[in-house]
Amino acid sequence: MNDVQPLGPTDLAALAAGIERTNELLTRVLAEVATTPSTHAAFVDAGYVYAATGRLVAGTEDRRAFDLDAEGIIEAFIDKARMIFPDSRLLRVYWYDGARRRIHTQEQQRIAELPDVKVRLGNLNANNQQKGVDSLIRSDLESLARHRAISDAVLIGGDEDLVSAVEAAQGYGARVHLWGIEAAGGRNQAEPLLWEVDSQRTFDLDFCKPYVTRRTGAECLEPVAGEPPVPARDEVRFVGARVAAQWLSERGRDWVATLLPGHPYLPGSVDQELLTAAEALLHHSLRGHADLRRVLRDGFWDHVQGQY
Repeated sequence: MNDVQPLGPTDLAALAAGIERTNELLTRVLAEVATTPSTHAAFVDAGYVYAATGRLVAGTEDRRAFDLDAEGIIEAFIDKARMIFPDSRLLRVYWYDGARRRIHTQEQQRIAELPDVKVRLGNLNANNQQKGVDSLIRSDLESLARHRAISDAVLIGGDEDLVSAVEAAQGYGARVHLWGIEAAGGRNQAEPLLWEVDSQRTFDLDFCKPYVTRRTGAECLEPVAGEPPVPARDEVRFVGARVAAQWLSERGRDWVATLLPGHPYLPGSVDQELLTAAEALLHHSLRGHADLRRVLRDGFWDHVQGQY
């Protein structure tokens, strides 16, 4: 015997009202999802970047034999990610390196001061080998993916131990993209890592060369006698504006206008051009002076934005 009673007018009205409320809620949720931008982050194994770029450009993995423009190459990675993920915003760049007793070196301090960069330190053992870096990468990558803080993760490294980090992030729905540095005559990334990621990209000699300078002798490790003093911030800002004015005159407003959507960042190649032009005018290297390089860009942008 069927005990189900037909719905009366009042019940039908209540059911219709409930359905309408549910539809309104779903509409709001879908609208919020549609307007929420995707987010990406970069996870950089600094030990891998130093070793791979040093080997490719300078022929050695010994950090004492070459200088890496860390700020420049980080900017280049950010710029490349912006091109690949045009509808996504950058959360930050995580820079993983080793240090004795996890105490920042001067170089690591300068990198930590960069905008949108987080330095995470593992230990260095007696053989100058990094310890604990892979576990830091896994922890950060898994945590951000689990909390839906990122939709895409750029992983720059090559160690097979990173496979578990990739699998953990993918398990929470994030896509992981492996970037590497070209290796002459072989690979510098573990095959199991290559198999697990969602996409791969390799940077060649032309990409890396502007950021690596080989030291030619002991005199390059010490301040040069008679070297002019570090330029003042106001002078650097003025030079940034001067270069912007020169480029506007030579390259035209349309070319310079193509840089505006990327503010406050400059494409890696353009940033290197700006640095080279400024150093020629200042007669002083700005490499290793992260604060002055930011001032240089500020001066450049001040002039460009004042023209539009």
